[in-house]
Amino acid sequence: MAITPLATADLVDIIGEDVRSCDTQFTNYGGVTAFCGRIETIRCFQDNGLVKKLLNSPGDGRVLVVDGYGSVHTALMGDLIAKAGVAHGWAGVVINGAIRDSAVVSELPFGAKALGTNPRKSAKDAEGELSVVVEFGGVEFVPGHFLYADADGIVVTEDPIEEGAID
Repeated sequence: MAITPLATADLVDIIGEDVRSCDTQFTNYGGVTAFCGRIETIRCFQDNGLVKKLLNSPGDGRVLVVDGYGSVHTALMGDLIAKAGVAHGWAGVVINGAIRDSAVVSELPFGAKALGTNPRKSAKDAEGELSVVVEFGGVEFVPGHFLYADADGIVVTEDPIEEGAID
């Protein structure tokens, strides 16, 4: 399901006090700053095997949220995995951890937010959990809910917000 990226500030105005706005201060690394889609999740620690596997499967405009426990010791995504995400129709990723190859990722038509960068590779054992509720920045990221991201931050909603909802 393709949804229209909406400004997170506008979403906050629409939703009000109950907004699910992520407090974690991510950096934009992708060539697309504003992106949105249905959420899919991974929880892993310094192992990007599941990230690679998922971004090499059909994305259907989804956004992958990866809880890497905030570790920036190893990268959970690099240019090859990001290119796979583009090729398979993913809108983008939000990684509570690090990426690498950021110069190349910045040229891709792909949303990518992460805590930072590290050229160090991660393990490739595919250890972790898929399609689980992950939480960071005061927000629960529930598989199937919707994520809107832009230069101002990240907002999560249970259902997609229609573009016409903004005055």
